[in-house]
Amino acid sequence: MIERITGLKPRDTRLYKQALCHKSLMRKTEAGHPLNNERLEYLGDAILGAIVADELYKRFPEKDEGALTKMRARIVNRNHLNRLAMEMGLGQLIQTQPLSDIAQTHIPGDGLEALIGAIYLDHGYRKARKFILKRVFLPNQQLEHVFKKDSNFKSILIEWGQKRRCDIHFVTEEYPDFDCCEPVFIAQAYVNKQAMGEGKGSTKKEAQQKAACEALERVSQEAGKVLS
Repeated sequence: MIERITGLKPRDTRLYKQALCHKSLMRKTEAGHPLNNERLEYLGDAILGAIVADELYKRFPEKDEGALTKMRARIVNRNHLNRLAMEMGLGQLIQTQPLSDIAQTHIPGDGLEALIGAIYLDHGYRKARKFILKRVFLPNQQLEHVFKKDSNFKSILIEWGQKRRCDIHFVTEEYPDFDCCEPVFIAQAYVNKQAMGEGKGSTKKEAQQKAACEALERVSQEAGKVLS
């Protein structure tokens, strides 16, 4: 089944068994360490983000960082990954405590990220990249549609944080602009109490959108470090 989904013959089957083992089973190794897919999910998430960012950069040289950030966020968001995982059949393979409907949780998408981590460890970066571009990446016409839609970087950042169980909040302050009569707003976007983005605008909404856009770019760069 794994070979049919990935197009690759597993070398280390233990990696794939772990990728399909949810933490709710409470399994442990002989040494007492948790035996589940969370570590592989962490690795796969970073690899997915880096490969998608790299591919978008190459495919769309005319797009600015804001457009690329939005495209990447749409590809790696929870709903997209969950849908793909269910279409691949991962929902039937993931071992977890009985649930009424696994498709209504983030478990399938997390399992897909864990599978990417397993492929990377088992077959290397090139094969992981090939799998992502074939099974996860969106066609160019769909990405162009995403680009044409209104941007809402704040919502994208909040969705990103919910998926990774990160606290996302904004702090916005209003300052007088002595060059004109209108005030200026400066917002900071925090991820787990760490300032990750700052934005300035004539309205609170504009400032927060710019701060969220910068934060999304920062978290993407942090994810990419795993491959350096």
